Amino acid sequence: MPALILASASPRRSELLKQLGLTHTIQVADIDETPLANETAADYVLRVAHAKSSAIHPHGPEDSVILGADTSVVMGDEIMGKPENLEHAIEMLSLLSASTHQVYSAVSLRGQQTQQILSVSNVTFRAISRQEIIQYWHTGEPTDKAGAYAIQGLASIFIETINGSFSGIMGLPLFETAQLLSNEGIKIFNE
Repeated sequence: MPALILASASPRRSELLKQLGLTHTIQVADIDETPLANETAADYVLRVAHAKSSAIHPHGPEDSVILGADTSVVMGDEIMGKPENLEHAIEMLSLLSASTHQVYSAVSLRGQQTQQILSVSNVTFRAISRQEIIQYWHTGEPTDKAGAYAIQGLASIFIETINGSFSGIMGLPLFETAQLLSNEGIKIFNE
């Protein structure tokens, strides 16, 4: 089986691969993740995921498979990054409060071939008070998360419904990722 390399510093993506029983190494891709002018959320996450896998590909072993991924929280046309401070988190979570937003998660795989896939999920938040946002911020959880929340953590109490991929919202859509890996000879269930 080819060696699997995760081109990401995200501990959540690594945990999700481990959940599938996949041994992998981590090589962080140093790329510019600034959205381009007039770039759609779908184009943005696909471009960044591809840039991550492409940056590591020339440095990996010949038979390796490089997995790059990117996830963005999107409200309307706005791609929400990570909060810079408490006020930024209040602004973001207030925007998400009592509404539905999308989470775009792209996977790019470089091995024998280059493959990409996109997962889009809808997330509906209940109304969140300013005080709840401040208390949530002080837990430390939202500081390095797109959209200022982690679905798998304390923010789960804000979420009324999701329609899509729970693991995709976390950062790596496992259904789609398993399909791409299978195409490269990496099986989840060895026969």
